[in-house]
Amino acid sequence: MDPSRAAEELDLTREEVESALVSLTELGLLKADLHDPARLRPVDPDLVASVVTNSMEAAIRTQQDELHRIRDQFGQLRGHYMDSLSRVAVGFEVIPRLEEVRAALNHVSAQCTTEILTTQPGGNRVPEVLEEALARDTEMLSRGVRMRTLYHHTARFNGPSQAYVARASALGAEYRTAHELFGRLIVFDRQVAFIPEGGDAWGAVVIREPSVVHYLCEVFERAWSQAEPFSDAAADGFELVAKDIDRTIVRLLAVGLKDETIARRIGMSLRTARKHIADIMETLGAESRFQAGALAARQGLLDSEGPAL
Repeated sequence: MDPSRAAEELDLTREEVESALVSLTELGLLKADLHDPARLRPVDPDLVASVVTNSMEAAIRTQQDELHRIRDQFGQLRGHYMDSLSRVAVGFEVIPRLEEVRAALNHVSAQCTTEILTTQPGGNRVPEVLEEALARDTEMLSRGVRMRTLYHHTARFNGPSQAYVARASALGAEYRTAHELFGRLIVFDRQVAFIPEGGDAWGAVVIREPSVVHYLCEVFERAWSQAEPFSDAAADGFELVAKDIDRTIVRLLAVGLKDETIARRIGMSLRTARKHIADIMETLGAESRFQAGALAARQGLLDSEGPAL
């Protein structure tokens, strides 16, 4: 092949043609002719691809074999680990990373046979997370596992949460909402409990100590007995639900809680909570949080049956 002629025909520079010839030769797509070594002949790309991918497929098979071997080894170790739990009273375990927490939850969910209790603070949940949860919950409900979940009242204003609850309720799950929740909690078969790790970490603490798990279940049952059946805000009346939330905010203001704490307690974003607080103070004609609490108490707004704002 004459590089100069090829460059002219392809509207390329000679250097570009020579570089392309080197690359194609290195890839095996061009080879010297047996009868005329100075002449290059093209090679079927499928044949070249087969040679290249054969080595890659062999490497993948080797890695898969190694993966199976490692899993088998860890599986044997888990047997020893579970045996040690039966011999030694290990009541608490800290799982520091989010991906490990999810794996642990999936593992315990698959073994759950009777009941799961859950509190989910916050008013908004990501649709993708809800879809993942629905798939897991559907499988558990199909096995006859009873599921009860507590949300904040604010969840009733969240469209994805409403849709999720409607679909899961149709399968037998039970949902209630409350003004305040004591924190995130998941209990499986009244034997294993998950609570958040302290601070801002995404880890979890796994609790197996029977007395502590029993206590957490009692806390859940008390909150459940005082909660209301989940329904969307439109069904109950937007104004009624909103006023109910405002009454709770007034009570929390009266005891001197900060905005951040109030937002967390009622499952609201800090920005939304501050807007509610500002509206409440304006309605009461209060110039300070202390005055707002005093005015609310004077008007009977801190009583559970008191008038709405």
